Amino acid sequence: MTTPSEPGDGLPDPGVSAIMNERRQLINLAYRLLGSLADAEDVVQETYIRWYAMSRQQQDAIASPGAWLTKVASRICLNMLSSARARRETYVGEWIPEPLPEPTEWINGRSDGITVDPADRVTLDESVNMAFLVVLESMTPAERVAFILHDVFRYSFAEVADILGRTPAACRQLASSARRRIHAAHAPAPPTAQQARIIRDFKQAWEDKDIDALIDLLDPDATVVADSGGLASAMLRPIEGAEPIARSLVNLAGRLRDMTILERTVNGQPGLVAQRDGVTVTVYAFEVTGDRIRHIWGVRNPGKLRPWAAGPDDRQTPKQRTVPAR
Repeated sequence: MTTPSEPGDGLPDPGVSAIMNERRQLINLAYRLLGSLADAEDVVQETYIRWYAMSRQQQDAIASPGAWLTKVASRICLNMLSSARARRETYVGEWIPEPLPEPTEWINGRSDGITVDPADRVTLDESVNMAFLVVLESMTPAERVAFILHDVFRYSFAEVADILGRTPAACRQLASSARRRIHAAHAPAPPTAQQARIIRDFKQAWEDKDIDALIDLLDPDATVVADSGGLASAMLRPIEGAEPIARSLVNLAGRLRDMTILERTVNGQPGLVAQRDGVTVTVYAFEVTGDRIRHIWGVRNPGKLRPWAAGPDDRQTPKQRTVPAR
């Protein structure tokens, strides 16, 4: 994206560097608020357009450009969240947040061949694991914005109130309500090394078409949700229960002999990807509780797999690239 200087002065804007340094923060904020990297990029683009639509005098009058950019981006996200429910009523099948790879693997993340700017990479932590993002989807737009700004990005409730147009006390209540949702639905995850072992055992059992082994690895009340957006073949409704899931996975393995399943980091957690001819066609994220898999999310919508576009490294064998034991 270009960053224009003041028209006619012939000199670069001395504030460009400081303003553009906010880009990573804005991408991180917008992705957590929206669950979509594509939408987050659009929000940040629109935020900068609004900044550069102002005159130099108007820009100079803003005491904290970073705070201004955050406020504008948050309000754009709030508007998008408010309209998202209506848009998703026409979405084909289930909607799952857009999965992200490990930042070190995020090299040629655009399907159009444009190299992703490092500032567009989302910092991976527990606030972007898939289970967390799915719970966020159950919140009201105001709850989600208040919670993410305060609990994740550490903005004061006075600052949150200025963004949401509510009182600090009201924003405190919104964040508290969101926190209760998180605690009720989001069980503590075991250590990453244990998760990686369980996912690796799951992968082996799936490839072996071992129904009993799969059942043993799944929580009795486990669920599988797929997201294709109607652009790829996938089940339109969740599958519930360890045995139905295991049988469905074995049937799927029998139909997809040309697929290669690889261990990868998905939203900061051990996961799997399915590739055909070196191209990622499905990303699987997991929620592991105790020693069982509780939830599986399979994203097949091509529009949500842009950051997973295969590069030279992605064509390596599973032994060369596995989920690290941490």
